[in-house]
Amino acid sequence: MKIQLTSVMVDDQQKALAFYTNILGFVKRADIPMGEYRWITVVSPDGSKSVELLLEPNAHPAAKTFQKAMYDAGVPASMFAVSDLQQEYKRMKILGVAFRSAPTAMGPVIAAVLDDTCGNLIQLYQEAPQGA
Repeated sequence: MKIQLTSVMVDDQQKALAFYTNILGFVKRADIPMGEYRWITVVSPDGSKSVELLLEPNAHPAAKTFQKAMYDAGVPASMFAVSDLQQEYKRMKILGVAFRSAPTAMGPVIAAVLDDTCGNLIQLYQEAPQGA
């Protein structure tokens, strides 16, 4: 068994595609019209091309309620690993990304939380340096 596809609910697929590619640096893999919505997936340029993130519309009322509750509670919808969190934090701040928290040591990782502009909080993390 392996993880091949996971999703994050978004309130605007086009805005999400722009954010996840232009800001986070993912690469569009699929963009297939599906009636009112689209099947849009992105992949990491640095990771396995077989692991896709689906930018899933939060069209169902339960999805909207869940997404808002998680956002309001400060719970990240997903987490992405980076090799240099300080560098990514600085780069994204210059691009205008709103962070809920700056890079903070949290046991074995350093983490920061950002707003993806599509209804979610996303946590970026890196392994803490040895001996830190």
